[in-house]
Amino acid sequence: MKNLDSVTQEFNDLLLFKLAQIESANEELVPMALVKRLSAGEPPVLVWREHRGLAPDALARKASVTPETLQAIESGSAEGNLRTMSALARALRIDLEDLVPWPQDTDGPS
Repeated sequence: MKNLDSVTQEFNDLLLFKLAQIESANEELVPMALVKRLSAGEPPVLVWREHRGLAPDALARKASVTPETLQAIESGSAEGNLRTMSALARALRIDLEDLVPWPQDTDGPS
């Protein structure tokens, strides 16, 4: 059985690893607040759009997707197809893999 300190350290290590992946892939410094939102399970498109300071309609226009499609992806009620997600990634100036939701630990501490 793992104790709470061990689980906390593993979680912190995972956060730092994901942050390093994002930074090295994009050569962009990513605020810890963004990493925490992503690690908490917030939809990546929503997190990155807000980080970029884009209104939903502006991102939809830049990516050539309908506002309804964007809203469904951001709310988690729909998954975008590869073409849509690629367009969103380009519009957000990130890699496609940055739009993959982070795995969530549903088991909790052991």
